[in-house]
Amino acid sequence: MMHTNDTEVPSQDVFALRHLGPRPDEVAAMVEYMGAGSLEGLIERAVPASIRLQEPLAIPAAQSEREVLEDLAALAQRNEVRRSYIGMGYHNCITPPTIQRNILENPGWYTQYTPYQAEISQGRLEAMLNFQTTVLDLTGMEVANSSLLDEATAAAEAMTLCRRVLARDVERNRFLVSERCHPQTIAVVKTRAEPLGIEVVVGDLHTLEVTPEDFGVLVQYPCTDGTVEDPANLVRRAHDAGALVAVATDLLALAVLRPPGELGADVVIGSAQRFGVPMGYGGPHAAFMAAREDYKRMMPGRIAGLSEDSEGRPALRLALATREQHIRREKATSNICTAQVLLAVMASMYAVYHGPDGLERIARTVHGRAKSLAVGLRAAGCEVLSPHYFDTLRVRPASGADAVLAAAEQRGINLREFGDGTLGVALDETVRQQDVVDLVEVFGGNAASLDAAKVADEDALPAGLRRTSAFLTHETFHRYRSETELLRYMNRLQAKDLSLTTSMIPLGSCTMKLNAAAEMVPVTLPGFGQLHPFVPLEQASGYGEMMGRLEDWLAELTGFAAVSLQPNAGSQGEYAGLLVIRARHAARGEQQRSVCLIPTSAHGTNPASAIMAGMEVVAVQCDDDGNIDVGDLRGKAERFADRLAALMVTYPSTHGVFETTIAEICDVVHQNGGLVYLDGANMNALVGLCKPAQFGADVCHLNLHKTFCIPHGGGGPGMGPICVTEELAPFLPGHPVIATGGEKAIGAVAAAPWGSPSILPISYAYIAMMGPDGLREASKVAILNANYIAKRLEGHYEVLYRGLDGLVAHECIIDVRPFKKSADVDVADIAKRLIDYGFHAPTMSWPVAGTLMIEPTESESKAELDRFCDALISIRDEIRAIEEARSDRVDNPLKRAPHTAFEVCGDRWGRAYSREQAAFPAPWTRVHKFWPPVSRVNDVLGDRNLVCSCPSVEEVANA
Repeated sequence: MMHTNDTEVPSQDVFALRHLGPRPDEVAAMVEYMGAGSLEGLIERAVPASIRLQEPLAIPAAQSEREVLEDLAALAQRNEVRRSYIGMGYHNCITPPTIQRNILENPGWYTQYTPYQAEISQGRLEAMLNFQTTVLDLTGMEVANSSLLDEATAAAEAMTLCRRVLARDVERNRFLVSERCHPQTIAVVKTRAEPLGIEVVVGDLHTLEVTPEDFGVLVQYPCTDGTVEDPANLVRRAHDAGALVAVATDLLALAVLRPPGELGADVVIGSAQRFGVPMGYGGPHAAFMAAREDYKRMMPGRIAGLSEDSEGRPALRLALATREQHIRREKATSNICTAQVLLAVMASMYAVYHGPDGLERIARTVHGRAKSLAVGLRAAGCEVLSPHYFDTLRVRPASGADAVLAAAEQRGINLREFGDGTLGVALDETVRQQDVVDLVEVFGGNAASLDAAKVADEDALPAGLRRTSAFLTHETFHRYRSETELLRYMNRLQAKDLSLTTSMIPLGSCTMKLNAAAEMVPVTLPGFGQLHPFVPLEQASGYGEMMGRLEDWLAELTGFAAVSLQPNAGSQGEYAGLLVIRARHAARGEQQRSVCLIPTSAHGTNPASAIMAGMEVVAVQCDDDGNIDVGDLRGKAERFADRLAALMVTYPSTHGVFETTIAEICDVVHQNGGLVYLDGANMNALVGLCKPAQFGADVCHLNLHKTFCIPHGGGGPGMGPICVTEELAPFLPGHPVIATGGEKAIGAVAAAPWGSPSILPISYAYIAMMGPDGLREASKVAILNANYIAKRLEGHYEVLYRGLDGLVAHECIIDVRPFKKSADVDVADIAKRLIDYGFHAPTMSWPVAGTLMIEPTESESKAELDRFCDALISIRDEIRAIEEARSDRVDNPLKRAPHTAFEVCGDRWGRAYSREQAAFPAPWTRVHKFWPPVSRVNDVLGDRNLVCSCPSVEEVANA
């Protein structure tokens, strides 16, 4: 038999060919249609020569899916998964396999987009409503949002919410924080407060006086050391002084403890992590916020609410859209853009799976194990420092902390060290009785000391703090107890949503590309999913190696010197990047530099982040072609030269154009003492073609959930790491528990040291499997696909902005404003009609009102691009029919879109167009039809009559 050298055998698994949508022959056909000689020639025309890379990327050659999965499995095995009883807001939990398989690992859930198009998001919105109901019922509050990034940032948001509520009382500028809050929470609150000029006082709230200078108080319930104390007295003292009280709490504990709402809390925050979401070395996890009804319009994050559709049937939607921070821009009170929807959905399903009796049973079991441990420890001569606790004990060992830690090390057990000779032990639902025995023995006791009678007599919950009120009474939390029923429920909800499993989602600026299965598999490996974020670094060597490589690759792709992975959202990356710039100016004695120049075309989170970073926003105008007006920029940079801190710029531009003046723009800012923050939202058009550091940027955040394939999950998770120059590296974010960042580190911006590490294997796998050539090809094809769509739509729609040689970058904006006058058709009508064709709408009315911004990504095939273009062209013909009076201006398929099966099959049709035109407007809809579950949703009604928890049967019947 002839043997061939392995190097001569063609690879059977070239991942880039699977990631890229168009086949090589389709690329050739599209290039020919564009009138370009080659794809490379098209790129040379589209991307300014002055910024194009001249050298290859210095990252490893592409690996196969199998090789990368083996690599990541080996890295995961290097992480030592011990029994961790560290607590501090992170606990082992049991993810029901049906939820893991059918939500977390299901592309029908993780490839959904944020539910701005309510008609095709009803399933996700119902799951979000279930999450809000769970939070409201357990906390005893009146209004809740549908998730925030993590518990620490939720606490920071609670602080600023309290300040907003009392904004008229300008003398109040102090926020009191209990020293028994989690240390990472205290750190993030301090980071948020400092640029805003808020004084944070951390201390013992038993002795700290609440004064008229204080606008709010933050207390932990139960405390970080496990102590359960009644906060009612503190609440009274705070309210008597005119201050508000925020309570950080634990949802599982509230199954047996009185809810904060019954104790007078104004705001309640926490994490839903232990509701079935793996620790993941710190995230992602869904945080929550609940508050009084009066504060609903001030709350950050999103709220799922109940409205009705055009047929009068109940329908869900995102409520109070005017609260959206990217809409409020420099008037924003938070920079929240996305949150942790996929994880909130998991937590909500955990609550549905167990119901109130199951949650109470879990809580009582965990509490019972803690009581057993307390009895055993006391019998061993140890001091349990608090008489009242739920699941966490602070212990002074009889034999000394060092001896206990040594014994724990031998048994593969992690405990919390307080640094004063005491140790913390936090139990969870995975703890068995044998684990309790092991813990007692580690502390010098034995199994014989676990006297059942004494355990039964242990009275660890204060009588006045035992829960008596019912929770999760809605039928949703009682109907789906068998796995069969729950499976069908989850599948019904999934069927109500349009995801990438149905069709392309052509959202400009949002980059809904392939999230390959091979990238997703490592997320649920135990070595990545089951690690506590505060274990010693030597137990996380696999994570350290993976994150180190990923940081090196991101630095190489952007041209920067250092990377922080801590920001756990794109908006957090913006905020962290600006704080780093601010810290650099302060270190040079230039604290006065606070002006941030932002183009009027910028994403709304840019000005919101600048305000949070303590900066003053000055708008820079754009010219008629959508480019930054360099003259206006120069004038303002020179005018504010003594105070100029930064320019925030998106590249390619928000208008989907490679601006030729980008290097000059950066020079102008540098000449006037400022630094350049580059918003990396559009980095997917630059990878392998250009490096932001080389054309003048100083800081760049990257949306790993866009460019580097972490899925959107219906509105999160995301990651927004920042890349910086060598000069700024010393200021990268630190952390109070695990040392990270530079020697002059700014404070923590997220709860965990590396944000949401368990989803980093996705981006790691993507880069490793694509390699330098594949990454460059992805950028090229993204640009080709966008230009192909722009070309195909010529003569039907006007493309609003173009760059070099009449080309766009990776997205294009089509102008539909003329149709309002000619046919009374607006952008929403087109968006809703696209649903009937089986498509999610492009980004609506941003960055230009009345337009659609289209981004096809590199993952869509020519056939899918053609199908989408055919849909838009067909819709243009329907508009033309109205213009030519062949179709009624009111009773037509656009104004009454989308069309449900209920409407089409009902006996009350009576419309001026046929059922066939309504439901089957294109040939492919006869092969596979996505039926929207509701018709057009009434937004005004939903805002006027906000219902943000599961409605009763009577409410649904009367809606």
